[in-house]
Amino acid sequence: QVQLVESGGGLVQPGGSLRLSCAASGIRFSLYAMGWYRQAPGKQRELVAAISNGGGSTNYADSVKGRFTISRDNAKNTVYLQMNSLKPEDTAVYYCNKGSSMRAMNSVGPIGSWGQGTQVTVSS
Repeated sequence: QVQLVESGGGLVQPGGSLRLSCAASGIRFSLYAMGWYRQAPGKQRELVAAISNGGGSTNYADSVKGRFTISRDNAKNTVYLQMNSLKPEDTAVYYCNKGSSMRAMNSVGPIGSWGQGTQVTVSS
């Protein structure tokens, strides 16, 4: 059973921080690039950040550059998203997913199934 479980979301004030975690099971985690996506109501799902299978390369959506950091711990089969300086427009459900490579994830998209995600709400 392949499973990606997101956690760490919550309600925070603008300027606050959250750290999201995505725990993977049922896959050889280190073989895959990983990405964080988000979807706000009425908007398309977008790729927020991606990281290569070994963690040596990352990329970010322009909207989160300088504020979010993606990282991974292959020994723990977990990918993280550290979110700082949060803004109301960051409010969304955040999902993780896997890709065959960063290039593939950035072009054709992820190859895993979507989980439930974790809700991030930024509001005063």
